[in-house]
Amino acid sequence: MSAPETPDNQTQQEQTTHFGFKQVDKNQKVNMVKDVFQSVAAKYDIMNDLMSMGIHRLWKRYTIDCSGVRAGHKVLDLAGGTGDLTAKFSRIVGESGQVVLADINDAMLKVGRDKLRDKGIVGNVEYVQANAEELPFPDNTFDIITIAFGLRNVTDKDKALASMFRVLKPGGRLLVLEFSKPTHEVLNKAYDMYSFHLLPKIGKLVANDADSYQYLAESIRMHPEQEVLKSMMDAVGFEQTTYQNLTGGIVALHRGFKF
Repeated sequence: MSAPETPDNQTQQEQTTHFGFKQVDKNQKVNMVKDVFQSVAAKYDIMNDLMSMGIHRLWKRYTIDCSGVRAGHKVLDLAGGTGDLTAKFSRIVGESGQVVLADINDAMLKVGRDKLRDKGIVGNVEYVQANAEELPFPDNTFDIITIAFGLRNVTDKDKALASMFRVLKPGGRLLVLEFSKPTHEVLNKAYDMYSFHLLPKIGKLVANDADSYQYLAESIRMHPEQEVLKSMMDAVGFEQTTYQNLTGGIVALHRGFKF
């Protein structure tokens, strides 16, 4: 029988969080995640294509199809990185709309800004360096918020979801696209083998950084499973929350509304 938790143990747990499989001080995680993405930013798009065999583009396109975005909407692409979703949203919302590409990491934001400007996307896109836990926007600002492959890197996910709920307009929707738990055990084992044996080697070969991709694989395993994340969204106020497994649950798209 395990010993009961003491106040000291509870305090220690409240002050620490996971960084991959490691337990670290909560105040350290932001900078540790920043270092990872500073390292991988330049090769981020290439690695995404290699890691997912290009399927990430289909996942992102499906997310946009499910967003209900229309001309004139104001969209927050949170943890938007190199701007794949922003580019597509920008074309749909048009001159009367706006897309805010927000990321906590300045290196990722710079890569995204340069990429979109090279594509001629300038007029209706704003770039903001922001922490998902404390979004620097007024209440009821956005029609749509997306966060694609970013929530698992956030230190306090509950706080971030509450922050997203606050800045979403009544009637607006949040879409969380994130790696999740495969629904079939055979696929789960194969995915583990790929993630922990092949992925760091690809990271070493292409980005000269095995450690960052080891962390990214571990962060996927530590991310809340589908039903848990749905419950977390419910708890901060989202309604009609649903999720859909993509590619056998390797990825899940969660949706929730603010009414």
